[in-house]
Amino acid sequence: MSEFIDSLSPYWIYLVEIWNLQLVEVDGGGITIGKLVFALVLATVGFFISRIFSRQLERRLLQRFRLARGATAAIESLIFYLIFFFFLLFALKLANVPLTIFTVLGGALAIGVGFGSQNLMNNFISGVILLIEQPIRAGDIIEVDNLFGRVVKIGTRSTIVRMPTNIEIVIPNSSFLEKNVVNWTLTDQQIRMKIVVGVAYGSNLELVKEKLLEAVESHDKILKEPEPFVWFMDFGDSALTFEVHFWGLVNVIGSKLTIESDIRFKIDQLFKEAGITIAFPQRDVHLDLTQPLDVRVVGEHDKA
Repeated sequence: MSEFIDSLSPYWIYLVEIWNLQLVEVDGGGITIGKLVFALVLATVGFFISRIFSRQLERRLLQRFRLARGATAAIESLIFYLIFFFFLLFALKLANVPLTIFTVLGGALAIGVGFGSQNLMNNFISGVILLIEQPIRAGDIIEVDNLFGRVVKIGTRSTIVRMPTNIEIVIPNSSFLEKNVVNWTLTDQQIRMKIVVGVAYGSNLELVKEKLLEAVESHDKILKEPEPFVWFMDFGDSALTFEVHFWGLVNVIGSKLTIESDIRFKIDQLFKEAGITIAFPQRDVHLDLTQPLDVRVVGEHDKA
């Protein structure tokens, strides 16, 4: 056994030399490979501890204070970054890595990667602003750049939005600050919807209004307050145009489309029962002739 240990001694000495190999000297202190490995291990452990702690804190906040899921997700992200930052500093301190090294490395790297990291920093800062101001939150239903979906997660660089087709779109955080964003559920889940319908000329307009309100009020997901109302919008080319407006709750992506579809089915049913005709495009053709139109009846023998 002693002979085996003695045979490993040269390798052990070689590993110790590598471990203590000095890479750079800063402020009188040497940065060795061993110190860098030690700092990396501590930072990795700190990353997982920060993630676990922040998630546990999010669950406790959600259960104890009943905060909105978007608010707890924002708090979880901010706490994670804060804890990990201090854990990283603590790891560097234990590894005896002077913080002044970042001044040296930062100056050397700034020229090389400064221009290339503009978008990265822009999206990172935008992500921090989104987490603090919360114009959008996890769980919100949003619309940006003709993309409509629910916010799944707001990350450091990008935000994940799940479309109604269950496809997840990764959107850079800066897009939410530079472009117009429609947040359907920012303050509450109540939105006003409308159905446009055209009826034939000569229809009983009061009956049309009555049936439109009946169709809306019969739906169990339509709010009673504010009350639904009907507008007579226009004398169209082929129809009298009406709009019925109503309020509903949108808690999932398909809620709005489902409610509007149900109302259209009900309107069609009630109109048929009441004898109201839903108009379709019609055109009258007028012939302006300088002489009588020659009309002939052609028989089978004339065709031959």
